[in-house]
Amino acid sequence: MRRRVHTCLRAYLAALVSVPFFLAAVGRTNYLFSYFKGNGEDGLHLAYSNDGLNWTPLNDDKPFVAPKVGRVMRDPCIMKGTDGVFHMVWTAGAKGIGLAHSEDLIHWSEQEWVPVMEHEPKARNCWAPEVFYDEVKDQYLIFWSTTIPGRFPETDSTGDEGYNHRIYYATTKDFKSYSETKLFYDGGFNVIDATIVKDRERYLMFLKDETRRPTRKNIRFATSKSAEGPYGRASEPISLNWVEGPTAMKIGGEWIVYFDEYTRGRYGAVKSKDLKHWESITDRLSFPEGARHGTIFTVSDAVLAKLLELR
Repeated sequence: MRRRVHTCLRAYLAALVSVPFFLAAVGRTNYLFSYFKGNGEDGLHLAYSNDGLNWTPLNDDKPFVAPKVGRVMRDPCIMKGTDGVFHMVWTAGAKGIGLAHSEDLIHWSEQEWVPVMEHEPKARNCWAPEVFYDEVKDQYLIFWSTTIPGRFPETDSTGDEGYNHRIYYATTKDFKSYSETKLFYDGGFNVIDATIVKDRERYLMFLKDETRRPTRKNIRFATSKSAEGPYGRASEPISLNWVEGPTAMKIGGEWIVYFDEYTRGRYGAVKSKDLKHWESITDRLSFPEGARHGTIFTVSDAVLAKLLELR
């Protein structure tokens, strides 16, 4: 009898000990980071984190998919659509962007070339495309930065090598047919690397002020009541200079904006509770070596478990 009591007591205590860990697992958020290395010639890389600070490369930091549209796969942006499929866009060439889809982030569809700027003979580039789902209009926004020489002459002298970017966009409901390309954001300055997140009833567009003369090269943000805009005047800088590729998410009640400190060879970030007071948390970050211009998103336990099996 005494032995049975002791056995039951041990089982009960073991169950009590295991409960917090089980609850922690249930309440866990799986963050993923898509990024490229080098010049993007080897393709898509992924890392994961449960706290948004410490990032571990998946697949032994080998690429998940190599570029077949264009020569590079730079600035990969991934989001999960309403169809349960992950949609990825990336920098692939001068007048178009790369597009592919996946249900598990391991097996990818045939890559597509989307010629979003073919109608502009002078367009020099299509950099850092991103995709965002507008639930109000039930459509996806795809947006990127492009330089069209002479289009905005007042800032032609502010960039590098004649580049003078603005943000353009197109919409789609099915990634098969697309709207006419339109100007998305012109804040009166040279701008690249826009990313959008929803904040209650408004939308935040984090972006890079690409002004070189005088040197800025920092992160700012603009707001709108609609995902499709118009977006207002950009804020004061929230980062140090010489950074790019912002991506943002609210974690633990605080906004964290990550960025590529490309001249320093590292990743950096700032955080804020009110979007007014920003604190650097770069010294708390751990990213895979050589990670460049990534985007943050979340995945289910099932998706992460399959990705971890590749290690």
